Amino acid sequence: MSRLPRRLQHGEEATLVEHLDELRSRIIVSLVAVGVVFAFTYAFHHRLVLWLNQPLPASKRHPITFGVAEPFLTSLTVSLYAALVIVTPFLLWQIWSFLAPAFDDRTQRGVRWLVLFATILTAAGILFGYYIVLPAALKFLTHYDESLYNIQIRAKDYYSFVSLVMLAVAIVFQVPLFILGLVRIGLLTADKLRRNWRIGIVSMTALAVALPGVDPVTCLLEMAPLISLYLLSLAVAGFFERRWHPHRLATEQ
Repeated sequence: MSRLPRRLQHGEEATLVEHLDELRSRIIVSLVAVGVVFAFTYAFHHRLVLWLNQPLPASKRHPITFGVAEPFLTSLTVSLYAALVIVTPFLLWQIWSFLAPAFDDRTQRGVRWLVLFATILTAAGILFGYYIVLPAALKFLTHYDESLYNIQIRAKDYYSFVSLVMLAVAIVFQVPLFILGLVRIGLLTADKLRRNWRIGIVSMTALAVALPGVDPVTCLLEMAPLISLYLLSLAVAGFFERRWHPHRLATEQ
């Protein structure tokens, strides 16, 4: 393509054909971005695989494969997952750029900060999952009843487990964003959150149990940040509520 798709401004009129042409352009740009990043991640997939193997105990850092094509397909899958993670902010930005003209400038500025906050929380969740959750969970799982079994780790199963755990922890770290979003649109208030904090903690515990992770170690390590981030949300909800809904708070007082 000769240029990136142009982003329409709020209130700017466009025909259905122009909207469809913009959508087509953004889909093509997104696919090209995925392809370029995938080529990069596959070129360095040896380092990527070794990095993912680091949380494993030292004696099990070479997962096994079965079948002729499995090594190739496993490396291909890991590279694709990594490419999708890297390019996700760009893909979300393309989606938002297509939808943004429907919202006024104030809302668009708010979404920019929202995207930045969500990106930071996601990165923090992935790092927490890699450095804290995975080593503890793998140490427990790969040594459980080792006197009864010949414990071997299959590569594709291991990388699926790693992906699910890090995705789950990344979701966990979005809790403040979710709660503040409900406060922003008025479905929740800081006072209601404080009065029902016990229900919130029970809900966070249930969410931790529902997230991927078959062992109690992973569950507990997901539960700890969930509850901590929920309590942090209670602390900051009042501050943001005063900025977002000053008239409603004045009326209630």
